[in-house]
Amino acid sequence: MPFRWNVREHLSLAVFVAKWLLIAGPVAAVIGSACALFLWSLDICTNTRLAHPWLLWFLPLAGLAVGWAYHRFGRSVEGGNNLLMEQIHTPGGGVPRRMGPMILLGTLITHLFGGSAGREGTAIQMGGSIASALARRLHLKPHDIRILLMAGVAAGFGGVFGTPLAGAVFAMEVLAIGRISYEAIIPCLIASLVGDWACTAWNIHHTQYHISLAASPLHWLLMTKVALAAVAFGLVSVLFAELTHGLRQVFKRLIPRPELRPFIGGLIVIALVYVVGTRDYLGLGISSPDKSAVTILSAFAPDGAHAWSWWWKILFTAITLSSGFKGGEVTPLFFIGATLGNVLAWAMGAPPDLFAGIGFVAVFAGATNTPLACTLMGIELFGSDHVVYIAVACFMAYLFSGHTGIYLSQRIGMQKLPASDIAPGSTLRDVRDGR
Repeated sequence: MPFRWNVREHLSLAVFVAKWLLIAGPVAAVIGSACALFLWSLDICTNTRLAHPWLLWFLPLAGLAVGWAYHRFGRSVEGGNNLLMEQIHTPGGGVPRRMGPMILLGTLITHLFGGSAGREGTAIQMGGSIASALARRLHLKPHDIRILLMAGVAAGFGGVFGTPLAGAVFAMEVLAIGRISYEAIIPCLIASLVGDWACTAWNIHHTQYHISLAASPLHWLLMTKVALAAVAFGLVSVLFAELTHGLRQVFKRLIPRPELRPFIGGLIVIALVYVVGTRDYLGLGISSPDKSAVTILSAFAPDGAHAWSWWWKILFTAITLSSGFKGGEVTPLFFIGATLGNVLAWAMGAPPDLFAGIGFVAVFAGATNTPLACTLMGIELFGSDHVVYIAVACFMAYLFSGHTGIYLSQRIGMQKLPASDIAPGSTLRDVRDGR
C-alpha cells in the first residue's frame, strides 16, 4: 500500500501553530492578568457592599454616573458583547480601546452599590478590546483579526471562570447557532489555557463546587427526571432573555435620556429589595457570610433555595442590566439554574446537588445556545462522574430555548428545527424583530 506524506502541508500547519503561539499567547497572558485584576477588584467591591449595607441607597446615583459616562464617552462601545460578535462576523473598525476600561469600571460600580449582574461580559469585552488593540498594532489581515478576537473571547472566558476547555469551545460555538468555527480551534485553545494560567498565577482562586452524589450506572428514572428538568431550564432561559430584551426596549421608550435609565432602574431595585424582604438577589450571589442566605453554593444543599428564588434573581438581573447598569448575565444564570434545579429536585424527589449542578450549566446553555461549551464547563467544575446527565440537560435546554438568546448578534448557522422558516445567516435580533 503506497504511503504518501505531504511534508509541505505539515510544515504549514507547524508554522500556523507557532504563529498563534507567538500572537495569541502573549495577548492571552495580558487578558488573563486583566481578569485577575477584575476578579480581585470585584471581590473587594462585593465584600465592601456586604460590610456596608447602606451603600445600596446610592445605587441610583451610581447608575446615573454609569449612564452619563457611557452616554458621554462610551456610545461606540455600548453594544458590548454584541458589538464584539459583529466585529468577529465582519471585521471593520475594530473594537474601541475604551471598551475594556469602561466595562471594568462600570461593572465594579454596579457591584459595589448592589446591582444584580455577572462578570463574564466584562471579561469577554476586556479580552476583545485588548485583542483588537494588538490586531491594529500588528496590522493583521481581516481573517486573522477575526481569529484573534475569538481568541480574546476565549482568554477572557477561560480566565474569569477557570474553565479553559469550556472557554475555548465557547468562543467558537457562540458566534452561530448550530455551527462551530473550527478554523480558530488552536488559537482559542492556546488563548484560553494561557488566560486561565495567567489569572491563577496572580493567586486568584475560583469557587469550588461539589456534587456529592456518587457515580453509578445510568438509571432510566433519574434520566427522565433530568430530561424533564432540562425542558424547564430551557424555557426559563427564554424567560430571562426575553424579559431582559423587552425591559430594555421599555426603558428606552419611556425614558429618552440614557443617563436617567439606570437611575430609575436603581430605584426599582431598591424597591424590590423591600418588597421581597431580602438582599439575597443582589450582586453575584455566589456566596454570603449569612448562612441563611440563598446563594449558588447553598443551592447544592437540601432546602438551599426558596420556591421562587430563581424568579426573583431573573427579575433583579433583568431590571439591573436592561436599565443600563454594566456587567454580565452568566453568573446570574448560574444562580437561576442552580436554585431552579434545587426546587425541581425537591419536587421530583431527585438529588438536589446533582440538579443544582445541571441547572447551573443548562440554563446557561439555553441562554447562550452553547451546549458543547456548557457540557465541558460542567465537567471542569463538577467532574466527569455525571457527564451524561450534564450533557442531556445542556442539549435539551439548548433545544427548548428555541431561537432566542441573550446575545442578539448571534447568527443562525443551522436551524434547530428543519421545518423552520428562519433564513440561515439571520441574527437573533432579526428573528426577534420578525416576531
